[in-house]
Amino acid sequence: MIPRTFALLVVSALALAATAPARADDDFTPAQRGAIEKIIKDYLLEHPEVLQDAMNALEKKQAAAEAEKAKTAIKENSDRIFNSPYQVTLGNPQGDVTFVEFFDYNCGYCKRAMADMFALLDKDPKLKVVLKEFPVLGPGSVEAARVAVAVRMQDKGGAKYREFHQKLLGGRGQADKARALAVAKEVGLDVARIEKDMKSDEVTNTINESMKLAEALGVNGTPSYVIGHGADGDLVVGAVGLEALNKKIDASRTQ
Repeated sequence: MIPRTFALLVVSALALAATAPARADDDFTPAQRGAIEKIIKDYLLEHPEVLQDAMNALEKKQAAAEAEKAKTAIKENSDRIFNSPYQVTLGNPQGDVTFVEFFDYNCGYCKRAMADMFALLDKDPKLKVVLKEFPVLGPGSVEAARVAVAVRMQDKGGAKYREFHQKLLGGRGQADKARALAVAKEVGLDVARIEKDMKSDEVTNTINESMKLAEALGVNGTPSYVIGHGADGDLVVGAVGLEALNKKIDASRTQ
């Protein structure tokens, strides 16, 4: 019987050989190549789990490469990730760990994950929370994000923004301009000023910056997080839950 490690090596070599251009000095004759192909085919039919092993190894390698790319992107863009003038900051502005969330007001996972973010914010006096509008789920999301940025421009302290954010993200139905403006009015903000500010360069620059950062990080879905401080930080993709987020914050404090 052929050892599995040997079979994997031969599969890899054969795959390369099959995709390489034909050469006059090919190491294998047609008969030899046919014999090798039969050996591999027979082995894989008998041990199809080898293919799953290979796929698992490939996925691990790709995940490691993506994590390294994200680490590099965080270092190269740390100021814009953690301390951008365009971002919303809640909690302790001088916190020892920064929790950055990319979100979309129409993201169902973001709606469920919002409770995790506020639980962390309210229980941890040393945590700095940064929110970045990342409207990737259609025109309604872009409209809601533009309203939200205008809310941030009007509410420098963040208290009204927090209330607006909770009501809009936590509400039912599609988030768009009309609904976002209704929520802004409900929490006591100047809607006329919001509509004026929505047309400003600052709103456009805020959303563009989030889009560019997400692209650099390899983020294409919400919610996604960067947890750390300064040039150090880890990318966390998806609504992973309160326990996992807590562990990432604790790990950042021990680095």
